[in-house]
Amino acid sequence: MTDFIPLFPLNLVVFPGEGLNLHIFEPRYRQLIREAEENRVTFGIPAIIDGKMMDYGTEVKLESVEKRYKNGELDIKTRGVGIFKITEFYKSVPNKLYAGADIERLDLGDSHDKSLNVIILSLVTELFAALKIKKAIPKSNESFTLYDLAHHVGFSLEQEYKFLCIDEMEERQEFMINHLEHLIPVVKEMERLRKRVQLNGHFKEERPEF
Repeated sequence: MTDFIPLFPLNLVVFPGEGLNLHIFEPRYRQLIREAEENRVTFGIPAIIDGKMMDYGTEVKLESVEKRYKNGELDIKTRGVGIFKITEFYKSVPNKLYAGADIERLDLGDSHDKSLNVIILSLVTELFAALKIKKAIPKSNESFTLYDLAHHVGFSLEQEYKFLCIDEMEERQEFMINHLEHLIPVVKEMERLRKRVQLNGHFKEERPEF
């Protein structure tokens, strides 16, 4: 089953559950947000990567209009509610300024391996320590989703999009683990290099090896 939704393409990936604040200034998107507010309808944010609109995106709902400017611009708060795949794109929608699409909503899947979540949280803790980042990390017994972590594990935009497209929970877990296991040694090596560069030119304390 497909449904039509307005589209608001952006050069980023939004995840389900994520809050996204936007400043709206283009007339076509001011029209889109006005209709979302009046009719309480959702809209879609497909990712733009290398100038191309991707087939997958995140359906979002308008949570609030925080500020209205005299020139018609808006500051809004939105939140991701689900993932969709575009089945038919409409660059021009009759009597509308914005584009739209027929979409198929995807099942996010909630069956997961708890032991893999423990591994993920341990790796995220190790990554943050290596980067000297002080940021709250969920506990293994707390309720959280991988999407809560997806912007904080060093994914590139392309990797975030690949992560968004994975429809099985355990595949998402394995994708994140594989990424972290490859990234952490690189981060640690860069930190060692940084320390060596800082020492260059300074007097070093020489100690005999034997």
